[in-house]
Amino acid sequence: MSTRNVYERGFDEGTGQTITGTTCPECPGELETDGGETSCQACGLIVDSYYLDHGATAWTDSEADRSGKRTGPPSTATRHDRGISSEIGRAVDSRGTHLSDKKRRQLSRLRRQHSRGRWGSKAERNLTHGLVDIARLTAALDLPRSLREQASTLFRRAQGEDLLRGRSIEGMAAGCVYACCRLAGITRSLAELTECAHVSERRVLNCYRTLNETLGLPIPPRSPSEFIGPIAADIKLPQAVVSRATEVAVRAHETGVSAGKHPAGFAAACLLSAATEHGVAVQQAEIAAAAGVCAVTVRNNRESVRELAASI
Repeated sequence: MSTRNVYERGFDEGTGQTITGTTCPECPGELETDGGETSCQACGLIVDSYYLDHGATAWTDSEADRSGKRTGPPSTATRHDRGISSEIGRAVDSRGTHLSDKKRRQLSRLRRQHSRGRWGSKAERNLTHGLVDIARLTAALDLPRSLREQASTLFRRAQGEDLLRGRSIEGMAAGCVYACCRLAGITRSLAELTECAHVSERRVLNCYRTLNETLGLPIPPRSPSEFIGPIAADIKLPQAVVSRATEVAVRAHETGVSAGKHPAGFAAACLLSAATEHGVAVQQAEIAAAAGVCAVTVRNNRESVRELAASI
């Protein structure tokens, strides 16, 4: 706790600036503090009413033992205990002093009992299993830490709604990651996800649909323009073709031409049309393989893409 008088100085809630002085800024009256508010005795102007000290807490130990460590990391949804559980050390104590053999054996026994009592129920064990899978998938797909937190929170919510019953924990974890990618606007296909997951694409899709329908996730429809870049990079198309295809895909999404169609297949058709306009030779089978669809899907969207491109 801070040892100074909190009524001598205060903090403005909006800007965090310190307010000092004993006279009113509006009149020559004196200031007084009563009930958490600093007001003028003459005109009644409230000068300050916020007294949370955002500074560092004063140290109570000696200067020699001051290590600079605070209260540990913040709580996180990526661990079943939210990261606030205690851990038993091994060879040294909190001051860095090496422990004796007898003390190390005692800590080993305590650590074993502590690990046995790590989970209070089967639900906590399942939660740990799911959160570990989410951490592995987000790391393999090079996804940000914020998405891992969001997927972990969604998995907790799914477990609270009893959506894990009769379903695979790995599939539900992969479905949470895929749903959060859709919410964040990060382009990751089901094929990429199932390559890292230990379940089939059918199970991941089933869990994703269950999450979307039961929890009412605000997932927007995918735009074909999201798939233009990865497909073009796979078959190494020039930038002029990519720019033209992106323009057509964005217009199709805005006008609703691409509604109800496979976004990756429609993006492949946009790239094929743009490549034809710029005289770049590319085969339907090659661009369909890069998009993860069949050549028939690309041909079915070719006419609508040509009509839209001619109007732009």
